[in-house]
Amino acid sequence: MSLVVIPARIGSTRLANKPLVEIAGRPMIEHVYRRAQAAKGVERVIVATDHEDVAAAVKRFGGEVMMTGECRTGTDRVAQVSRKLPNFEIIVNIQGDEPLLPPEMIEEVTAPLLSDPKLGMASLKRLFLDEEEPTLPSMVKVVTDLNENALYFSRSLAPYPRNMVEKGPFLHVGIYAFRRDMLLQFTELPSTPLERAEGLEQLRALEHGIKIRVPTTKHFSIGVDTPDDLEKVRKMFDIQSNS
Repeated sequence: MSLVVIPARIGSTRLANKPLVEIAGRPMIEHVYRRAQAAKGVERVIVATDHEDVAAAVKRFGGEVMMTGECRTGTDRVAQVSRKLPNFEIIVNIQGDEPLLPPEMIEEVTAPLLSDPKLGMASLKRLFLDEEEPTLPSMVKVVTDLNENALYFSRSLAPYPRNMVEKGPFLHVGIYAFRRDMLLQFTELPSTPLERAEGLEQLRALEHGIKIRVPTTKHFSIGVDTPDDLEKVRKMFDIQSNS
């Protein structure tokens, strides 16, 4: 059984009070929480935050919340929670701005750790949709080896299509599963040159020689980063409720 931790901070430069924005009559963080609860193999879901307004909202809908101190990244916030709960071997980190996250994605990201006891870290990738633009720096690409272990993550287009790409490029899906010891080790590692250059903390793991298994998912979710994203997601909820 696994623990899902949802790091949620109130500050966002592009969308104010992001975890608390209303979607279909509920705060966004509640939608993410309910999706996590629905995944098979999840024993406990906790929202990790440093803001009382987020904590109060979670308590109102009956969710579990844990207050954390100042954290550099969401992963550091997840690690703070993990240190207090030593009985969970597998920790899943999902973003608090994924109200449409399919529960199956949580099952997919934990599967590699369940099948390989030596593996410490996993994530997901998917093919780009026709309407998505792979060259955008905000769309992080991942390149994997023949065994689906990550070779590199980049904001640039990777691989460069000098010849026809047989399959891909692949979009990195920002959901992670850690073995607890690996999570705690990862957050203690010093930052690395490629991590700083790309602004991608997962490169810290690769630069320190940590293997990340990245299977392909056929499921799809939309992260809410901007007001336009929020309106798009609200419309999708309206369609689902009327269908």
